Amino acid sequence: MSDELLINVTPTECRVAVVESGLIQEFYLERPDFTSVVGRIYLGRVERVLPGMQAAFVDIGLSRTAFLHMADLMPREIDPTGSSADSLPREERVLPPIADHLEVGQVLPLQVIKDPLGTKGARLSAQLSIPSRYLVLLPHSKHIGISVRIEDEPERERLLETLAEITGSDPSMGLIIRTNAEGASPEALARDFEYLIKRWDRVVQDQQSAKPGECIFQDLSLPYRTLRDLMHARIDKVRIDDGPTFHTAQDFAKEFFPDWLSRIEHYTRARPLFDLYGVEGEIERALSRTTSLKSGGHLVIDQTEAMTTVDVNTGGFVGTRNPEETIFKTNLEAAQAIARQLRLRNLGGIIIVDFIDMIQEEHKQQVLRVLHEELEKDPARTSVSEISDLGLVEMTRKRTTESLEHRLCEPCTACSGTGRVKTAETVCSEIFREIVRATRQFETGQLQVMAPVRIIECIKEEHDATIAELTDKLGTAIRFQPHNDYAPDQFDVVLL
Repeated sequence: MSDELLINVTPTECRVAVVESGLIQEFYLERPDFTSVVGRIYLGRVERVLPGMQAAFVDIGLSRTAFLHMADLMPREIDPTGSSADSLPREERVLPPIADHLEVGQVLPLQVIKDPLGTKGARLSAQLSIPSRYLVLLPHSKHIGISVRIEDEPERERLLETLAEITGSDPSMGLIIRTNAEGASPEALARDFEYLIKRWDRVVQDQQSAKPGECIFQDLSLPYRTLRDLMHARIDKVRIDDGPTFHTAQDFAKEFFPDWLSRIEHYTRARPLFDLYGVEGEIERALSRTTSLKSGGHLVIDQTEAMTTVDVNTGGFVGTRNPEETIFKTNLEAAQAIARQLRLRNLGGIIIVDFIDMIQEEHKQQVLRVLHEELEKDPARTSVSEISDLGLVEMTRKRTTESLEHRLCEPCTACSGTGRVKTAETVCSEIFREIVRATRQFETGQLQVMAPVRIIECIKEEHDATIAELTDKLGTAIRFQPHNDYAPDQFDVVLL
């Protein structure tokens, strides 16, 4: 089956779904009240320098100060081994003291490389980059690179030679050849390079007149960024359900990929675009803690502040042969499903996968191989460890924006995001303890208990004898007042 891009535009939001072989693999969302700032370049002012952390806090005009580490301040060529600075683990890099390079009040252009996540501010880098269809311009570097996803060696050599002809033998700025450049003509690459140079000149001009905290470069909006970054030879159709967006997308395509203009289609049917492809249901399932597998097994996915855990269970799948084959088949299917769920849910950071324990080493390696193969399709950078003796796989996935759950949901007001509330019996016991505490601390002849309806009903139906005993022992009349607006485990004991 072919791959498709679905672009749904409404006055309140823009949504993009990437469909591969009939299944949604990735989902992107942009709303007026929250738009990703990744890729934007701000004129930042240094607020605090922390020598002990080799970092600084920088004001870029957002609600929270952003974070800049010394490793992201250094130019790529500074690493003494000759490798680019971002190719080495941070603990292996030679980092000069940040206080020698930054001071409070200093103003400099910085690019957001990670959105504010939770209570953390945005992550910044001084290694600026400006993307286009085929190339990425690195204004403060002379590094020339090419995407590792272009595997054909003759094609890699052709692209590098073409780029050398375009830029000259001694380029003043660095460039990265993107995956989209595979098969691109020299003319297309030259147009891209010319566009990037003009765009950078505009950024330099804007920086001269900008004030600290102002944005001096902003990437394309979601629909056109999607076309630029995700449009490739395997995309058979791009369906857009908004007229103005469709016409602008056509103009955009004429400039960047005119041969594929016919693939962009204006969707005008009465049935909503996302409903036609079952995307709404997939998004709803992606917000669930549990994901079902076709065999009858399931995944349990939990996000915490520090990491995401994925637990694989056989569920209702009992197999037809022996237990080891049942476990092996479930783990194989889970490996494919996990890779897809990480993309769809946009899960990042540290991820722990708890596969069902396998005895045969061959089975373990095959499951790990399938996981690697599926993750290769993921545009985000991942790193996967071997399966441990406990059946655990530790992995990381690059995270630049909030996960799907954090974008579409908020913590429950009743449970404060824990997913648990106290039972009625637990709350009743707490109320009785509070009654005893209040009567011993204050002399009163009457108390009133205010609590949710379910708690009051539990007290009256299950604990009438306890109330009678407390009333007699404490010499205090107790009244109960149900309230519909109380949280499930909230209550108040009031003196009358």
